[in-house]
Amino acid sequence: MYSRDHAIVSAVVGAGGVVGLSVPVPWWAALGYAVVVGVAIDVDHFLVARLETGDWAALRRCLRNPRLVVSGQDEIFDPFDLWPLQRLLSHHVIGGLAVGGLWLGSEPLALFTALVLYAHVLADLVWDNYRLETYREQHARAAERASE
Repeated sequence: MYSRDHAIVSAVVGAGGVVGLSVPVPWWAALGYAVVVGVAIDVDHFLVARLETGDWAALRRCLRNPRLVVSGQDEIFDPFDLWPLQRLLSHHVIGGLAVGGLWLGSEPLALFTALVLYAHVLADLVWDNYRLETYREQHARAAERASE
């Protein structure tokens, strides 16, 4: 899912969280926090791609052309750089650590963060199911490459 879409989902969920939870910051700060958290967790994609490919090509691509981050996200990663299960696993690990760490300082903020990250992962799962045929084709090409 694109960052723009995650920002929208995070803003909607953040607004609901502000209304339904006792978030320990002003509503506007909580809403901004929700959008930042809901989008920024995707930075892990660069680390996953690095682990998968052995280089930082995707990150270098963005540093050379920052426009890609906003309006060219399809051009950031090559087809075999990053797989949905790897991405979702890293989101769960990072989200669990972040929420657990926040819980030690502020239970309401940890709950708010968990809600935003849950919405992010759920949106990714919906997106991945929508793109299932694309992923099947990608896996078939990857299997062909591996057998060469």
